[in-house]
Formats: sequence, structure tokens, C-alpha cells
Amino acid sequence: MGSALVKIRSAVRASLSQVLTEKPSAKAFGVAVSGGADSLALAGALALESENLSIDVFAVIIDHQLQSGSDVVAEESAKKLNSLGITNVWIKKVEVEIKDGLESSARRARYQELHSFFEEQELAVIFLGHTKNDQAETVLLGLARGSGTRSLSGMARSQERFVRPLLDISRSETEAACDELGVKYWQDPHNEDRTYLRVRARKLMPILEEEIGPGITDALARSAKLLRDDADALDGYANQFFEKIDPEDIEINELIKLPRAVRSRVIRLAAYHLGAPAGSLSADHIQPIEALITQWRGQGASSLPGGVKVERISGRLSLSRPGGEIGEVEDLSESGIS
Repeated sequence: MGSALVKIRSAVRASLSQVLTEKPSAKAFGVAVSGGADSLALAGALALESENLSIDVFAVIIDHQLQSGSDVVAEESAKKLNSLGITNVWIKKVEVEIKDGLESSARRARYQELHSFFEEQELAVIFLGHTKNDQAETVLLGLARGSGTRSLSGMARSQERFVRPLLDISRSETEAACDELGVKYWQDPHNEDRTYLRVRARKLMPILEEEIGPGITDALARSAKLLRDDADALDGYANQFFEKIDPEDIEINELIKLPRAVRSRVIRLAAYHLGAPAGSLSADHIQPIEALITQWRGQGASSLPGGVKVERISGRLSLSRPGGEIGEVEDLSESGIS
């Protein structure tokens, strides 16, 4: 067995071991497959591991129907999975409703279907084939957007229903593993379309490696791990504070005692509680509310997405929404999924 496949199988084995420890009765595991090298290498390694364990592997292929011939690609991917020994294969067609860009809209439709598949098959988890390169690109995109700690922390290795065992594996290794497995992986033409921001980030990585020096991909992925620890700690402090307050009427004196990094998270939690769409608040939204707390000069109310109104009244931060609808509090430990 080649070195690339050994490394990937080892990574999958470690993730499987972790899940089995947490869910010792688990018998069914899912894997999302696009037909690309990353997901096929993951599926191949998972199939090899399942031979030594009393588990079933269920593969799902999401056909976004965004390209001509996408149904053919899906069928070919199913045949490749069969050749790897995975016979439980489903092809799911999704309708992508374009709301906030093609990439985000496709991601939303994909994960909605993955959640449905998880429940339909009563899976322990669904494995995803994101690699170290994907992680580095995610961090680079966060830097370009001027995002905060949570965004720069990249993708979580384990996130409720999803596990990403290949975050320490490079894309070149997954390609080599597919060669060793004898499966030809699909090259998505969208990966060459510079219309997409992630494609431009991917094209930039080799230039950074050449101009700054080798190891940029590793450095960005390593930074994501460190920043995730920081973000988890800050989110934890914010959640502890939030549980003790009335999110519609918060004492300014209590807020001003908090470090700004924690305070901004509390503001987000309160706004999401009042009905602001999850993930909709940017630094530009938070800044005027921060000023209500630390630079009070009698300024008026601030308006947030979802119709949430924030104003300072008698030494308290007051949040309201027309009609009084209360939303779900967003879990700050993971603000989005790739």
C-alpha cells in the first residue's frame, strides 16, 4: 500500500476511533462524495477500514444540477464507489436557489440535503473530504474579508453530524491515493473558473509559496487550529455571560466590564436571539452598538438585519424587534460550514 494511502487510511482510522469511542454502538457511517480526488480518497480509505469493523458505509453524491452533464458525473462517481467496495450509494439531486451568490447558495442546498441524508439513514456521522489545502484557503479568504477569530479558525474537524478526517492531509496526497486505489477522479471545471473567490484563493497559494517561501499552506492550517482554540474560549465566556442576562435589556455597566472580544460576541448573541438572521452581523454592524456602550454621546438607535433595533436607554442596552418575534440563539462555536 502506497505512502499516501497509508497516511489517509491512518487519518480515517483515527477519526473512526474517536467516533466509536464517543458512540460505541454506532454501526452506520456516511461519506459525502463529489467524485473529486479528496472525497474518493476518503471513501476508499473508509471502505478499507470498514472491512475490519462491524460497520456499514453509506455514500451520498449531491448533484447540484449546476452544470451540463452533472447527472453523468454523479453516475460515474457511483460506479467508482462500487469499485471501491461501497455498495450503499445514493445520488441526491438538489435545487440551488441563488440567494447570496452561487457558492454560498450551493453550499446551503448541499448541507440541507446532507442533514436529511443523516436522518434518513440514522448515521453516526457523515465524513467530509476537506483537506489541509481547503483549510488554508478558508483562512486566506477570511483574511481577505477582514473576518474575526471564528472565521479565521477555519473548519472544525468534528462538528456535530460531520467529521473532517483529512484536514492534515494535502490535496496532492489525496490525488496520489486515488492513483494507488486505481480510480480516476473528476476534475470539476468550476475549480478553474476565476469567477469564484475560492478559486482565486486556490490559484494564489502557489504564488505565496514561491514568493514567501514553502510551508504557507501548513502555516495557515496551523494558524486555524490555534485560532479555533482562542475562538472556542471567547465564545465560551460570552455564552456564560449571556445565560445570566435578559438579552433584551442589558446593563451597560456589566457590558463595559467585559473585554471587547467577549462583548461583541454577547451583542451578536442578543441580536440573534431577537431574530437577526444567523451569521448576518458584520463588524460594521457591531461597531455603532459598541459605541453605544463605550463612546456614549447621546447617539440614536442602530438597526440590524432582521429588523432588530438597538438603543441605549437609562444605562441599559435595549434590543427590540417589531412584532416582538424571538429568534433562535446562534451557536457561536461554529458560524458556518464549508
